[in-house]
Amino acid sequence: MLSLFKRHKHLQYLENLPRLSQDAAGITVLHGARQFHQTLLECIAKAERRICLSALYLENDDGGRSVLAALYAAKAARPQLEVSVLVDWHRAQRGRIGDAKSATNADWYCQEAMAHPELDIAVYGVPVNTREALGVLHLKGFIIDDTLLYSGASLNDVYLQQHQKYRYDRYHLLQNPALADAFYHWIASHLIGGQAVNRLNLADRPSSQQLKNAMRRFRKELQGRGYEYSDNSRSGELAVIPLVGLGKGNALNSTISHLLSATEQSLTLCTPYFNLPGELVKRIIRLLRQGKTVEIIVGDKTANDFFIPPDQPFRVIGALPYLYEINLRRFLARLQTFVDNGQLVVRLWQDGDNSYHLKGIWVDERWTMITGNNLNPRAWRLDLENAVLIDDPKAELRERRQQELACIRHHCQQVVHFTDLQAIGDYPAKVKKLIRRLRRVRIDRLINRIL
Repeated sequence: MLSLFKRHKHLQYLENLPRLSQDAAGITVLHGARQFHQTLLECIAKAERRICLSALYLENDDGGRSVLAALYAAKAARPQLEVSVLVDWHRAQRGRIGDAKSATNADWYCQEAMAHPELDIAVYGVPVNTREALGVLHLKGFIIDDTLLYSGASLNDVYLQQHQKYRYDRYHLLQNPALADAFYHWIASHLIGGQAVNRLNLADRPSSQQLKNAMRRFRKELQGRGYEYSDNSRSGELAVIPLVGLGKGNALNSTISHLLSATEQSLTLCTPYFNLPGELVKRIIRLLRQGKTVEIIVGDKTANDFFIPPDQPFRVIGALPYLYEINLRRFLARLQTFVDNGQLVVRLWQDGDNSYHLKGIWVDERWTMITGNNLNPRAWRLDLENAVLIDDPKAELRERRQQELACIRHHCQQVVHFTDLQAIGDYPAKVKKLIRRLRRVRIDRLINRIL
C-alpha cells in the first residue's frame, strides 16, 4: 500500500507539469542518421521566418559544411530570414581530443562569414562554465519556423552519416508552434545577448580569460530558468512538456527521477555511457524489488565514440569505454538475480565500427522522454541539458514507440550473465595497466564524474 501511495505521488508530479497540446499527426520519428541529415537540410531550405540550431558543435567537415552551406543558401534566398546557430564556446575553439593542433571550428565560422559579408548569420558560442571539463552547452534542438527537429546529435560527418559511417542517435520531428516558440524564446531571452555569450564568427571575439567572471555570473543566472509557456492542454489528451536544467537538483533532473519512480509495469532506458547517477541506480533497484521490468540499452564498448581499436596507437582517452564496461559489469554482478528471473534486461548495441549515442526513457505505454541528456553525473551536475517529455495517455503513439524501439534493438545482443562482459584482466595490456594505476589513486571516480 505504501509503495502504491508513493508511486501515485510521483505520477501526480508528472501530471501537474504544465504542458502543451500535441497533435499525434505532428510527431514523426526518423530512424537513421542519413534520414536526419536529409530532413534537416530540407527543413532549412523551406524555412520562411526563422532558423535556430543548438548543438554541442558544428564541425568543419563534409557534414558540418553541408549544414552551414544550407543556412547561407536559405538566407540568400530569403534575406528576411532570422538565422542563428548556438554551439559550446570552448568546444568550438579547440580541435578534437587527441588530434594535433589545427584551425578550429571558430576559425572556419569566421572564414565563412567573411566569404558572405552580405549575409548575416550569427554563430554564438555559449560558455556554460569557465572550463569545458566543468560544463558545456548540451542544449539540443533545431527550430525551423513552427517545427522542432529534436536530436541528441551534433553536426558533423559521423552524426550525419557521411562516408559510410554513422553515430546512432534519436531523431524526432515535432510540428507544434507553441513548442517551437518555447524553445526559441528561451534561447533568445537567456542565451543570445547574455554578457558571456559572444559571436564566434567575428574575428575580434574576446578570450575565455577575459570572460571568466561573466561566465560565472552567466551560469548562476541560467540555473532555475525553465521554459516559459502557457499550458494549453486538455486533460487526458496527448501533450508535450519541454524541460531544461542546469546543476544539481534542477527541474529536468527532478522530472527524470519522478518519471522512473512512476513506473507501474516497465521501464526502458537508453544511455551511451553506462555511468548512471547514484540516485537513478537506487530508483532502478527499487523498481526491480517491486517486481517491475527494467530494460537498459547501452552501447558496447567498441561502439563508444572514445573507443580506440587495439591495432591503433593508444591514448589515455581510450580507457573510457573500458571504465564504462567495468561499471556495467559491477552493476550486473550486483543484480544478477533479476537478470536470471527476466526482470532486468540489458542489451549491448553494436553495428560494425559505427558508434552509439542514443539516450531516452520510455515508461509503460504512456511516457516517452526524448533528450540529449546522457543520464550520467556530468549531465546531472555540470552541463546545460534539455528534453521533451511526451505524455500519451491514450497510447496514440504506441506503434511509433514500438517501431523506434525495434530499430534500436535491431543491432543489440542481450547480456545473460555479468561474466559475458570482459573483466579487467581480459583488456589489452596498455588499457589494463592504465586502469589499475587509475584505480590505485581513485582517479577513475573523478573521471566518472566529469566524462
